[in-house]
Amino acid sequence: METTVAPRIAAEQARSWLLVPAGKPEGFEAAHTSAADAVILDLEDAVTPDRKPRARADVVAWLGENRRAWVRINDATTPYWADDLAALHGVPGLEGVMLAKTESGMQVDATAERLPEGTKVLALVESAMGLEAAPEIARTEATFRLAFGSGDFRRDTGMDDSPLAMAYPRSRLTVASRAARIAPPIDGPTLGTDIDALIRASALTLSMGMTGKLCMTIAQTAPVNDALSPSPAEAEWARDVIADLGEDGSRVRDGSDLPRLAKAKKINALAKLFHIAPR
Repeated sequence: METTVAPRIAAEQARSWLLVPAGKPEGFEAAHTSAADAVILDLEDAVTPDRKPRARADVVAWLGENRRAWVRINDATTPYWADDLAALHGVPGLEGVMLAKTESGMQVDATAERLPEGTKVLALVESAMGLEAAPEIARTEATFRLAFGSGDFRRDTGMDDSPLAMAYPRSRLTVASRAARIAPPIDGPTLGTDIDALIRASALTLSMGMTGKLCMTIAQTAPVNDALSPSPAEAEWARDVIADLGEDGSRVRDGSDLPRLAKAKKINALAKLFHIAPR
C-alpha cells in the first residue's frame, strides 16, 4: 500500500538531511515518512564493499515505487562511483546525488555527465583538498549545494570538533557558496543522542551562515528543523518591522532601516515557508 507523505521542503531551503544506510532497506520507509526535509540513502560509508551491489539494487527498487530520495554515491576515485551512476541513471524517484569526498569541480561535472540533464549534485566536502577547492567546486555549473563532511574532514586534518577549530571550514563553505550564488551549505552531523547538544550545535550551524544539517537518526530531524527555522518571537519581530516600515520600504526613515527591513522580509518569508506563526 502506498504511503501518503506531505510535500517536502524544496531542497534549496531544506534544513534536515537524513542519512539512511542503503544496506538496511527496512529503514527506508520510516525515513520517508519522517520529519526530514530531505532523505539521503547512503551507498558510501554505510555499506561495505561486498554489500554494495545488493544495496544499490535495493535503492533502485525502492525509488521505483513512487518514492523520492537523494542518494549518497561513492567518491569519483573509486570503481563504485561508475557503478552507482550507471544504476541510478533514469531512476524516476531520484531527487539528486550527494557526491562523497568531492575534491574538484571536474568530479562534479563528470558525475553530472553520467546522469540525466538537470539532476542535482550535492558536493560533500570532506578533506583539506576539498576545502581548498571549495570556491571552484561551488562555481561549477553542476553543483547544486555544498555539504560539510565534518567527521572525515577532522580525520584528514587532525583538527578537533570544537567550534573554534571548525569555524574556518564552515565559514569557507558559506563564503564560497554565497560567492557562487548557490544556496547556503549543509553542516555536518552531530553524533550521539543528546538533543540539547544537538540544539546547541544547530544554533552554531545557523550562526555560521549554514542553513541545513546532516542528521544520523530520525529523532534528530524535528529538533534540527526547529533550530534552523525562525522562532515565533523572530517571526513576530519581522511582522512588526514590516508593518512599521512598509513592505515596499515606503516608511523608511534612515539608512539603518533598510538592512533591518531586508532582514525582516527574509525572516518573514522563511516563517511562512516553514509554517512558523508569530507568537
